[in-house]
Amino acid sequence: MSPHPDSPRGAEARIGAGIGEGLPGAGRRPAGPPTYVLTEDTPVYVISVAAELSGLHPQTLRQYDRLGLVCPDRTAGRGRRYSARDIQQLREVQRLSQDEGINLAGIKRIIELENQVAALQSRVSELVDALEGAAATLQQREAAVHASYRRDLVPYQQVTQSSALVVWRPKR
Repeated sequence: MSPHPDSPRGAEARIGAGIGEGLPGAGRRPAGPPTYVLTEDTPVYVISVAAELSGLHPQTLRQYDRLGLVCPDRTAGRGRRYSARDIQQLREVQRLSQDEGINLAGIKRIIELENQVAALQSRVSELVDALEGAAATLQQREAAVHASYRRDLVPYQQVTQSSALVVWRPKR
């Protein structure tokens, strides 16, 4: 039995059938910016996929979430969604635990300190940019003041009176 033409599945079938059949531009994406951009912070992986990508058991991922080591985003239904950055962090937690022998409390502290360092580096970068902007503005204002000087005026120098006596003798 074929889907009803007004049902969503029927609409998909109709849309798919018309692609590339004599329509100009058929099958091409519409021009313009993409509606959704994936970054390494975009939560896309369910826990089973994240477990497979990180090489850990899903229960381990749940435990890391409970301990606050790797906290994935949540869906409206409270399901965990891991990003590429979360997967990378899971691998790092596993490496620190297995290869370096660091306990989970130590790993949590390391992650907190790394996050703090990253935040401070970001703040320093912002302050350097602000400082450079202020210095450039100051230089522009200084140049404008110097350009406004009148060149036909002679700087005033105060004459100091002295009690010294100068004797003039003409040359003979």
